[in-house]
Amino acid sequence: MTERCDLLITNVNAATMDPSIVGAYGAVEDAAVAVTGGKIVWLGPRRELPDCTPDEVIDGEGQWLTPGLIDCHTHLVYGGHRAGEFARRLGGESYEEVARSGGGIISTVRATRAASAEQLYRLSEPRLHALMSEGVTTVEIKSGYGLDLDTELKQLRTARRLAQHNPVNIVTSCLAAHALPPEYDGRPDEYIDLICEQILPAVAREQLADAVDMFCETIGFSVDQCQRVIDAAKKLDLPVKVHAEQLARTGATAMAAKAGALSVDHIEYISDADVLAMAESGTVAVLLPGAFYTLHETQVPPVEKLRGAGVCMALSTDLNPGSCPIASLRLMMNMGCNLFGLTPAEALAGVTRSAARALGLCCSRGVLRPGLRADMVLWPMDTPDLLAYEVGALKPAQIFLGGRDVTAG
Repeated sequence: MTERCDLLITNVNAATMDPSIVGAYGAVEDAAVAVTGGKIVWLGPRRELPDCTPDEVIDGEGQWLTPGLIDCHTHLVYGGHRAGEFARRLGGESYEEVARSGGGIISTVRATRAASAEQLYRLSEPRLHALMSEGVTTVEIKSGYGLDLDTELKQLRTARRLAQHNPVNIVTSCLAAHALPPEYDGRPDEYIDLICEQILPAVAREQLADAVDMFCETIGFSVDQCQRVIDAAKKLDLPVKVHAEQLARTGATAMAAKAGALSVDHIEYISDADVLAMAESGTVAVLLPGAFYTLHETQVPPVEKLRGAGVCMALSTDLNPGSCPIASLRLMMNMGCNLFGLTPAEALAGVTRSAARALGLCCSRGVLRPGLRADMVLWPMDTPDLLAYEVGALKPAQIFLGGRDVTAG
């Protein structure tokens, strides 16, 4: 540590989420944290703080400091809404029935194609602000409501623009393999050709995506078709993620693990062999309890088996207009505990260090540790268990992005 620092936070309890520190939260009580150049340069017990001259000092007043929260799976850039489909599902129709009748993803595709870039931005920004208000400092945003070259690019450019005008880190994924567009009805392999030969190369040229995602499902694309997308992504040096086994077992998880995917997401129907494959490959399991809740699903992901195998489990909102129109990562923490059986500490790990790993960012964030980004949240609470327990009333006292206070006024 140098003799000076930009920011010093003292009299604080740090839930570092560092697995090398004994305890569920990697807690360092009565701690101090020093930040310089946007990164943590020292963290430890306050009594051991070296002499330094800070430009700014913050008294944490005994509150808890956590890493900035990370929402690692969202679809928040889209046009229109699907409130009518919500009513239809409440009337007894399944998600698949609605999708096959022309609703679902395709209805959002129509609205997103029709929206101008400016309209898309204005619709999306309030959703982003809702996440940020809860202490989210990194958000993944997918395309997938364009299903043609121009609109996929429009979605990803909107996501990049959101990052330029808001104090938040945004990571993007190209999800062109989300659904079959109407103009390719009956010709799914030709649409995969379009993705591999035109959409992904164009996205790569503009550096609009940090990863490539795909919906490998009974109402999406087959394992063979998704393998083609994976192969195309690898040629462009883009990592991959896969929506897998949400509605039925398809073999998508095994394919993803073999490909070294960053994550497989949903995974309600994975097998014991899939769990072992993920453990061996290091692929993260992204759990999405909001979609499970919204669609009234009954098949829960095998959390106990994932835990036993040492598979890293992340949590995310899956914020989207159909299966989870919920812009609250804190609520997902509560649902992850109540619906899937996570512990409060696992839920916080799921939206910090595990979520960072699901985005390929574990070397820069997700843990409070010297050398990592100073994305941090100060919470007025006496135990980190409250973050998963209480929803709505508990708000961040301060939010720091790269050591800079970005708390909304």
